[in-house]
Amino acid sequence: MNVADVMTRGVISLAPDDSVQKAAKLMMQYEVSGFPVMDRGKLVGIVTEGDFLRRAETGTERRRMRWIEFLAGPGQLAEEYAHAHGRKVGDVMTRDLVTVTEKTSLEEAVGLMETHHVKRLPVVKDGALVGIVSRGTLLHAFLAAWPKPTTTATSDATIREQLVAEFDRQPWAPSGSVDVTVKNGVVDLRGVIGDERQRAALRIAAENVPGVKQVRDHLTEFVPGVVE
Repeated sequence: MNVADVMTRGVISLAPDDSVQKAAKLMMQYEVSGFPVMDRGKLVGIVTEGDFLRRAETGTERRRMRWIEFLAGPGQLAEEYAHAHGRKVGDVMTRDLVTVTEKTSLEEAVGLMETHHVKRLPVVKDGALVGIVSRGTLLHAFLAAWPKPTTTATSDATIREQLVAEFDRQPWAPSGSVDVTVKNGVVDLRGVIGDERQRAALRIAAENVPGVKQVRDHLTEFVPGVVE
């Protein structure tokens, strides 16, 4: 799945000369946490709710000890002052943007969000903004991709075959130490695991196999040096 499959189109944007008050009001009105900033058709920044965390109006302006101010230097202190007191969007917006294209895979887009600690990515085409992909749009994608309930009966043998194949594909799954039996759609897991976290993963893998009605856990965790 690519960004084009889930991105929000027709995005509302702001201009650098718009007031920060307008930006805040629009965020509340449309229940979004950020807007792209456009200047004569060119994407120049993004303003988010995070830009309102350290504001003089709310008494949350960053204050540092004198010796830390000395180490920070006048440039950084001036930038922080402008961000806390600026009245225009252009004064507080983020200029160093991370962008994607419509052909960017969702996997890559999510990786960029995690790496850069951002909640949204502008989608650009030939330098123009064509959409936004955000955590919210990924939530919609998740719901759309959720598998539909199956009405076709699945045999116990097929369920076991699919589950064993899934275990074989996963590097975390115990190799040869877990036995799977299936009867009337009920999966029984028996054997030994080396890490308690494997228990939940094995159960979830079984629950995701079509036709499974219930998963029963009979697994035992092996702790080196402990004899029961």
